[in-house]
Amino acid sequence: MTVLIETKKLTKHFSIGRNNTVHAVDEVSLRIHQKETMGLVGESGSGKSTFGKALLGLHRKTSGEAFYKKKLLPNNYKSSDFQKYATSMQMIFQDPYSSLNPRMTAGEIVAEGLYLHTKLNKNTINQKVSEWFSLVGLEKSYMSRYPHEFSGGQRQRIGIARALIMEPEFVVCDEPISALDVSVQAQIINLLEKLKTSLNLTLLFIAHDLSMVRYVSDRMAVMYLGKIVEIGNANDIFFSPKHPYTQLLISSNPEPEVSLNKKSKLTINGEIPSAINIKPGCRFADRCPKVMKDCRENTPKLKPLKTTNDKHSVACYLY
Repeated sequence: MTVLIETKKLTKHFSIGRNNTVHAVDEVSLRIHQKETMGLVGESGSGKSTFGKALLGLHRKTSGEAFYKKKLLPNNYKSSDFQKYATSMQMIFQDPYSSLNPRMTAGEIVAEGLYLHTKLNKNTINQKVSEWFSLVGLEKSYMSRYPHEFSGGQRQRIGIARALIMEPEFVVCDEPISALDVSVQAQIINLLEKLKTSLNLTLLFIAHDLSMVRYVSDRMAVMYLGKIVEIGNANDIFFSPKHPYTQLLISSNPEPEVSLNKKSKLTINGEIPSAINIKPGCRFADRCPKVMKDCRENTPKLKPLKTTNDKHSVACYLY
């Protein structure tokens, strides 16, 4: 398969003064193939959104490299770089309200990218915006409304139209359903699946709901405190997790049916620790029920399992 997006040891740190550094993303190496959906899961604060934004240039990389079609992406994006890649890579943001300009109509929001990055005339742009409103399930008459006049699901449809009207090849979906009602989530997921197929999109789907990510993804990567701890086929990760963190994440995942005879589910003790000045060793060691001496002293590397032909990798001393 053709690799569309690749990162090599991509790192993003934030300095907060007094010699303190937030290790948001640490040396993440990842490959995303053309027309593939890569799921990225983990608890809140694990660095998923920061990774997506650093990949697209919304955060300046501290170190490491990112490639699009084997071409090195800039470390620090300039306006000309955003202009260059706007029609290749886009992002659907988590909060459908704060990501929309409240002073612009829905039609103006969706059309803005075409005005900035193409040479299409006004009539053609208005026609394309009208077509995209229909594609995402909105009435064309809604183009004159402002963001506060829409529901959360409708605002997210506007965000999807704004990103995809540029006809990108790669889209980062940053928790696109987490701020929506459960009844609306399935509609948005089905819409993204339909558009992915019709437009031949490649997606990085960021979320913390593992069952939802398994449903939409071809492969899945599990992130904890800035590091990838497991990666592989989505079904393999979900049904045969190897890393203790992945196992606990899946065990704590809510299920629609409750059985009185079912054994109690395992849960993760405590909360994800601070990413400030992280100490050596496995970052999950303090919460891991299978922790060993090596886990607290040395950081395990992400390595493929011997039985999976490099298709399933895990960063754990158990393997």
